[in-house]
Amino acid sequence: MTAAYEHDYGYDSDYDCDVLVVGGGIVGLSTAYALARSAPGTSVTVLEKESGPARHQTGRNSGVIHSGIYYRPGSLKARFAVRGAAEMVKFCAEYGIPHEVTGKLIVATDRDELPRLHALVQRGRENGIPVHELGPAQMAEYEPEVRGVAAIHVGTTGVCDFGAVAAQLAEVAGASGTRIHYGEEVQAVDRRPWGVAVRTSTGRIVRSKVLVNTAGLHCDEVARLAGDDPGMRIVPFRGEYYELTRPELVRGLVYPVPDPAFPFLGVHLTRGIDGGVHVGPNAVPALAREGYDWGTVRPRELAATIGWPGSWRIARRHWRYGAGELHRSLSKRAFAEAVGRLLPAVTQDDLRPVAAGVRAQAVLRDGTLVDDFLIRQGPRTVHILNAPSPAATASLPIGREVARRALALLP
Repeated sequence: MTAAYEHDYGYDSDYDCDVLVVGGGIVGLSTAYALARSAPGTSVTVLEKESGPARHQTGRNSGVIHSGIYYRPGSLKARFAVRGAAEMVKFCAEYGIPHEVTGKLIVATDRDELPRLHALVQRGRENGIPVHELGPAQMAEYEPEVRGVAAIHVGTTGVCDFGAVAAQLAEVAGASGTRIHYGEEVQAVDRRPWGVAVRTSTGRIVRSKVLVNTAGLHCDEVARLAGDDPGMRIVPFRGEYYELTRPELVRGLVYPVPDPAFPFLGVHLTRGIDGGVHVGPNAVPALAREGYDWGTVRPRELAATIGWPGSWRIARRHWRYGAGELHRSLSKRAFAEAVGRLLPAVTQDDLRPVAAGVRAQAVLRDGTLVDDFLIRQGPRTVHILNAPSPAATASLPIGREVARRALALLP
């Protein structure tokens, strides 16, 4: 497949491609896929700094196909997640990618959470999602070991292997002529009236009419390289996971009622396509954009995070929440106690650490955690500046939207 990317597909001699996509995660590859399907004559190149696709947010999550129940009606997240969930199931079925539509429970563990649970029911119905309210006895039919005062069942939630989805998107796009170059980190962007020229870490120069920035954890940096002010910064939050050593305790997917003040869904239980049950994630500040453990510290990136006014405003506003998350990161006992609110049978000994992920969370100068997907345009550029979860679920419609915008910028 790699050799096919080196063929000459008749690109305009003044350019190496019409559209250059920076970032080979699921959103970037969905964009290339959408361009290949909607505009077959358009030449596309993808640059990815890692040695393969989906090495960060795409490949380090719980693999949940989200229903769209949490998101404000009319928002990009709501529209794209609801549409994307159905499309993702269809895509997986078409290409033989392991997946399952399991449904999930969202559980209120005490009566104070009932108003928020009922608000989720209303929001789900506004978003066109089938939602069923359950009492404790009905909950036990789905999850005998889970405890709560009430729950809702969301039938359209599922699980899949998003890394395999990204690889399939790359294969299909590549077969249509897209050039995908791995090991190519963008280091400089020169924007001119005719388009953009990009220089990578290997010295490769790529000239393009339009640049699409889907660089995830580094999207704000790429935007600044291109001369655009993103108006936000990526503040990385690490999500730490455990795996249940007794997976028989959980049949499917179990979530707490989320706090609407945060874009995080809380520690939840996810039975994956391999039959194992992931527990997590929490949300603690990462000390590097790819800081998957406390030992990974990159001083330049950490200084940029600390130097952003929004970071301090988050800390002042939400220090109690942050202190709790930090405590659960440093104490396995505290993490187990948090899980025990949903699953009383769980103990410390039932939790085995597994790979963590990092959420690329956009934060505005005033400390606002950007809640919706954020897509901004500049001259000859399209930047995707906030695309954490549920971006993997919504990747196919996001890719079409980004492709549409990119095509509109072509001369």
